[in-house]
Amino acid sequence: MSVRSREPSEVAGTDLGAWFQPGLDRLAALRTDPDPRIPRFFSPNNPLYLARAPGRLDVMGGIADYSGAQVLELPLDRSTLVWAQRQRATRCDLATRRGGRWETFGIELEPLTGGILREPRALGEWFATRPEERWAAYLVGVVQRCLRAGPPPTAGIRLLVDSSVPEGKGVASSAALEVAAMTAVAACLGLTMTPTELATECQWVENHIVGAPCGIMDQMTSACGLENRLLLLRCQPGTVEGNLEIPAGYRFFGIDSGIRHDVSGADYGTVRTAAFMGYRIIAGLAGLALPEDPLWRGYLANLSPEEFRHRFEHSLPEQMDGADFLKRYGGLTDPVTKVSPDRRYPVRQATAHPIGEQARVARFTELLGRLPDHPTLAAELGELMYASHQSYGRCGLGSSGTDRLVELVAEAGPKRGLYGAKITGGGSGGTVAVFGWAGAAGVVDQIAARYAMETGRHAEVFDRSGPGATETGVLQVV
Repeated sequence: MSVRSREPSEVAGTDLGAWFQPGLDRLAALRTDPDPRIPRFFSPNNPLYLARAPGRLDVMGGIADYSGAQVLELPLDRSTLVWAQRQRATRCDLATRRGGRWETFGIELEPLTGGILREPRALGEWFATRPEERWAAYLVGVVQRCLRAGPPPTAGIRLLVDSSVPEGKGVASSAALEVAAMTAVAACLGLTMTPTELATECQWVENHIVGAPCGIMDQMTSACGLENRLLLLRCQPGTVEGNLEIPAGYRFFGIDSGIRHDVSGADYGTVRTAAFMGYRIIAGLAGLALPEDPLWRGYLANLSPEEFRHRFEHSLPEQMDGADFLKRYGGLTDPVTKVSPDRRYPVRQATAHPIGEQARVARFTELLGRLPDHPTLAAELGELMYASHQSYGRCGLGSSGTDRLVELVAEAGPKRGLYGAKITGGGSGGTVAVFGWAGAAGVVDQIAARYAMETGRHAEVFDRSGPGATETGVLQVV
């Protein structure tokens, strides 16, 4: 299956039309934009390609994705729109609206395809010295990756971005940007990618160009998710195992804590590294000659909680200095995760988390399927979310804001239609996922308002789902 290119007449008056309409409205508004650079950004003579990709609500799984666990993800109605157009000049020109104003960026293609920035490391290091232009790394990385997949470029490309996925909220704004951009660029260049290939390439860009060692779940959800379905993904490395219906009468909500989340931040990176350190130590205890691993195939999530507790847990250090680890073990098996010699890592809990989370996700999936016939299971589903939240906290990935939101959900409880809540994604702030009755939307709004009054932080609520990039495809406008 590949991402479809659609004509405007095909989507007019359909459900798909509603998802593309904001992009068409933005295109019309460009002609009268007060910024003089924008009305002439696109040529009236070349076809335009519009792609959209959603953010996501991490229901269960979260940071266990990089350890090979199953995850359950809901694509949101908030999406990033990217317009793409070929241009005669062999350049990549970008425009995006951020903070209420337009930002632009341009670069010649020659350094990207045959010059000093051709190697991903060189391009990543180049952007690392330009923090104010870091947003462009996501897009330039996508363009470079697509150009490397085709013949040498004889023309350039223009990209314009418009997004309703808020940054720093833990709802995968970076993945939505990457997936929308790569979908539009691939269509513009005539490339064919499967949804899985699309997501994998976008993860590669974030890992190697942007320099954020993320897992695959965000890109897969943005590319492959279905509206009002939970994507069941096994991250080994990325296999879609189903799109689960949310039982009638129930709903998942997101509440933003107002505390900025950053997947490239120190807390996430420390816990991720500690988990790979734990895997390396366990492999040594089991006598494995890495990289061969016939027992767990390189993924912590393939250890059962019982095996971990009985054989390995108490042999792992609670904390370990990076220098000591490097002296004893040399390094990690994951190529994008690095051990810092002068950092101390929470090895035992970071290793235990994905093993326990895999068991929680498996149980959650089973109970969700039985919920329509056994409504009393809603309470156990909620307890699994609370347990996931507590495990995040033991890893050091909690925050005062997300903890308070979970407390408020627990206070409301089943009597008011709310069963459970947990921190999402990379943790250390961001959004809390909430499970409850569909009719409890008003209660969720009240919790967000109370939290905002207590903390002075705006608590945005995410309460609608939307389609993934593959479900909507690409709109071509001539």
